[in-house]
Amino acid sequence: MGTTDRYHGPGDLPGELPLFPLSGAILLPRATLPLNVFEPRYLEMVDDVMSGKRLIGIIQPDLPGDRTTRIESPKGSTSPLKPVGCAGRVTTYQELDDGRILLTLTGIARFRLLEERTSEKPYRTARIGWGDYAGDFSAGLGESSVDREALLRVLRRYLDASRMQADWPVILKSSSEFLVNALAVMSPYGAEEKQALLEAPSLKARAEVLVALAEMELAAGSRGGGMIQ
Repeated sequence: MGTTDRYHGPGDLPGELPLFPLSGAILLPRATLPLNVFEPRYLEMVDDVMSGKRLIGIIQPDLPGDRTTRIESPKGSTSPLKPVGCAGRVTTYQELDDGRILLTLTGIARFRLLEERTSEKPYRTARIGWGDYAGDFSAGLGESSVDREALLRVLRRYLDASRMQADWPVILKSSSEFLVNALAVMSPYGAEEKQALLEAPSLKARAEVLVALAEMELAAGSRGGGMIQ
């Protein structure tokens, strides 16, 4: 059984999650996101989730400007958050000698932020809703509608233009869902573009956003970023 196969629908997930606000980062179902945790408030959060359901909500703070680097939310709990995030399960965990913790989260399903909770904990928690994203629990949903050839074509053009190498046998064997969601998570676009990828209503729509962003960048001469870091 795969990591996320234990979650069959909204009823398998809690109605409240600890939140890790991180600008420039998103998570998507069955994709993975590495995290380097060092702030005391988030170290405490990790301790708590590892003794519980091992679930963390990744969500972007709603900060001014277009950020392309991962920036944690300001201290306290008053900075606004984006309306949609994604829950991930801790699937790898490593403690380092300097006190940091390295994690990998595997995405389960997106959620809508309903209401933040008052808590004595130093990190933020919120009541969340899964109803808008029930389709996220179905692996491969919408793959048949993805223009895979267009996605691979623009990916190859971008890699060639950037003189980057790729493991094409692995890419070609990957499912369309994995390919689209992994590229969306890995892409170093700005916070608003990342949020658009997160909130895309279908896998097909997300793939189309990826293609459009890459084509715009290629047309601009691939300056300052791209689909793959």
